[in-house]
Amino acid sequence: MRRAAAATALTVIGMWLILSFKSSPVSRTSAVANAIAPDTTVPVSPFGTTAPPPAGSPPPGSGPTTTTAVPSGVRTVDGTVESNRYGNVQVAVVLDGSRITDVKALQMPFDRARSADISSQVAPMLHDEVLQAQSAQIDTIGGATYTSDSYARSLQSALDKAHA
Repeated sequence: MRRAAAATALTVIGMWLILSFKSSPVSRTSAVANAIAPDTTVPVSPFGTTAPPPAGSPPPGSGPTTTTAVPSGVRTVDGTVESNRYGNVQVAVVLDGSRITDVKALQMPFDRARSADISSQVAPMLHDEVLQAQSAQIDTIGGATYTSDSYARSLQSALDKAHA
């Protein structure tokens, strides 16, 4: 009888703690901006989605992705859009010859506050992992497994395009 009363009391306390938990508020617009590399500019609507592409540009996913050649062998190559259960991930890799000098997150999951929070935390970590590894063979970030895997797949597709 005492065990049943203790178990019931602990269950009630646990449920109360779970139901009263409040996560930190995240502004969708700022979370999206933080999820994307700080020096990348992507238009964002007030509803937390990327704005439509400028007039005259091809729709996303149509045709081949672009490779921009810049003097001195520096070029930027966009990876494929990789979907996972939390959203789309796409990166662009900046190469100087065959050396990775930068990685920019073009798309990260942000449709839910939790996804935006995770994306804003892991984007810089994944960026640093890529620069250190100089390949798509990066460590998965705990708590962001799907995003990490999608990031690595998009990066690998960009590297494949760059070396093709």
